Amino acid sequence: MGKGMFITFEGGDGAGKSTVINKVYEELVKKNLSCMITREPGGIDIAEQIREVILNVKNTKMDARTEALLYAAARRQHLAEKVIPALEEGKIVLCDRFLHSSLAYQGYARGLGIEEVYEINKFAIDSYMPDLVILFDIEPKLGLERINKNKGREINRLDKENMDFHDKVREGYSILMEKYNHNIVKVDASGAVDEVYLEVSKIINENIENKAI
Repeated sequence: MGKGMFITFEGGDGAGKSTVINKVYEELVKKNLSCMITREPGGIDIAEQIREVILNVKNTKMDARTEALLYAAARRQHLAEKVIPALEEGKIVLCDRFLHSSLAYQGYARGLGIEEVYEINKFAIDSYMPDLVILFDIEPKLGLERINKNKGREINRLDKENMDFHDKVREGYSILMEKYNHNIVKVDASGAVDEVYLEVSKIINENIENKAI
């Protein structure tokens, strides 16, 4: 397939990204496609350590700019150590969150400015951008209800933000959809997991086929 393909999964908390990304990964493996699944912040040891700091519920004093910088630092290490080598090997990389999360959460919802947070991240990501962004759109109230019902899921510092914050995250993603719509595909994530998975699978397979042509 030549140079690999970088696919990122975005959306508000409780949108079902993690469940669907695993199903997509299993499907691609069955097709004997070379692929890798990872997440942000995290994916490798150093970035997982940064994740612990960012999402620790005790870190209530964390400044918004500190938060944005920590995400960018974790992103850089994850890219350099894991994503870039995989892409150079021609793998399909499925990543749970990437740049657009920082733009929606810290840039818009935290009020730091989308462009300002993008500038921080330009230094971190160099020229690496996703080939395809799947945006899981869901009412924040429904997403948080799902989190509360899922006893196996970690409750992190961002989950504990008020509803206004989560509404702003969704609004931020809508703005990004308008600004960078050339490679963002929005899916309705409010339905059953299998329905969402089938839609996402169709989008990804079409993009893989188009890249191979």
